[in-house]
Amino acid sequence: MVLLRVPQLILLDLDGTLVDSVPDLAFAVDSMMQQLHLPKRGIAPVREWVGNGMERLIKRALVNNMHGEPDEALFQRALPLFKHAYSHCNGQHSLLYPNVKTTLQYLHDHAFLMACITNKPRQFTEPLLEKLGIAHFFNLILSGDSLPSKKPDPLPLIHATQHFNVPPQNCVMIGDSKNDVQAARAAHLQVICVSYGYNHGEDIRLSHPDAVLDDFGELRDLIGVLRPSYA
Repeated sequence: MVLLRVPQLILLDLDGTLVDSVPDLAFAVDSMMQQLHLPKRGIAPVREWVGNGMERLIKRALVNNMHGEPDEALFQRALPLFKHAYSHCNGQHSLLYPNVKTTLQYLHDHAFLMACITNKPRQFTEPLLEKLGIAHFFNLILSGDSLPSKKPDPLPLIHATQHFNVPPQNCVMIGDSKNDVQAARAAHLQVICVSYGYNHGEDIRLSHPDAVLDDFGELRDLIGVLRPSYA
């Protein structure tokens, strides 16, 4: 692993990095499909499709592949069906990945600023964080609809650094996908990725993050045990 500069501000992706939310997303997709009288998709393809926001997931489910566009009228019928289903199941089957909560507690105890930056819509982000008992760790939460652009656009990351008035070189993005890497590079941040998340079946190492974690708990050793000295 690359020895990184100890950050003052840590920006964290949600789905695929902190939380395995696929079981709930797949349930909502299949509920939507059933109401449209279309075949259910199941967990496996949904695991490949997530990572670019809710609307992209719905479109991929409707066309049953990563690319292509469904009929617009069909998409407009599907969107509220998915939202309704997901609002009822959000957090019921989602799980924190191993060592996430203890590591967030460690970072909190050592005075690191933390922000959650996700492409998930706000109406689903905050309830999920609350249900999983980790919302209180974050000094800022930016969802996919909080700003005009979302990852891989660097805007949410830049907004977070400016919000806390922390220079980019004193920040790090932690995610699971090439979208996170692209956003971090464009915002001039260090970037760490987890190997277990959602990256459309591609090895995240191909995107060349600064470091890769096979377990979220490895973050403690990577950034060091010293409290940040920025004041």
